[in-house]
Amino acid sequence: MLVSHESPISMLEGSREYNNYDYALVHLFETHPTYYSFFKQSLLQGREVLLDNSIFELGESFSPTKYAHYVRELNPTFYIIPDVLEDSAGTIKAFHEFVSTYPDIDNMKIGVVQGRTWQELVECYNFMSEHADYIAISFDYSWYNTVAYSSREGRLGQLDRWAGGRKHFINRLREEGIWNDTKPHHLLGCSLAHEFRAYKSIENIRSCDTSNPVVAALHNYKYIAEYGLTQKPHTLLADLIDHEVTQDELELIMYNVNEFKKIVNNA
Repeated sequence: MLVSHESPISMLEGSREYNNYDYALVHLFETHPTYYSFFKQSLLQGREVLLDNSIFELGESFSPTKYAHYVRELNPTFYIIPDVLEDSAGTIKAFHEFVSTYPDIDNMKIGVVQGRTWQELVECYNFMSEHADYIAISFDYSWYNTVAYSSREGRLGQLDRWAGGRKHFINRLREEGIWNDTKPHHLLGCSLAHEFRAYKSIENIRSCDTSNPVVAALHNYKYIAEYGLTQKPHTLLADLIDHEVTQDELELIMYNVNEFKKIVNNA
């Protein structure tokens, strides 16, 4: 599985050493020209770049008009089509509208599965399976809380349910013959790193993105060998984008990143 860890601007150049590809948040292009330039340079170096519509950070997809502009300007390897959080019909409509409005954009399209129920998620998955080049599945659907159990309370219990819920969702798609074996899949975000151990045998789960090891290190949280974190900071990487990483923080980031890789690769 290819992995990318979103990182503060002060670490972007060094992030190429630990990232398999580069993951960009489009809303930061407007406020941070050096951030945009980094991804443009990555493409010139022959690296893959995935452009995100920033829905997780903004609560809604970035302006479609502005987004189309940046997709054209950057020309990323992949880009996530605008979607609507937990809304299958809204996401399918947004996909249709963006593709029909900007037919000249022919970069590889990533469609995000959205919905609040199993039926809605499957409806959206089937649509993306047919129309998108790449299918993305998020880490935090509220539906996961209905199918995954945790003996822990509060925030820790929620992290368990998210991790277990996505595993359940993917396994059920495969068991019921819904899973598309012919298209690549991307896993959006991460609650607990050990979740990824479950996917090693699924060859077309091609990639994931998570700032988890980086943000954890910036809060002085150290990964536990073979497991990852037992807790997760609430902070978004985008809120730390201007943070100047210290040498001590860098060392902990590199430790966490290496432990994450071991977990993903079952090393």
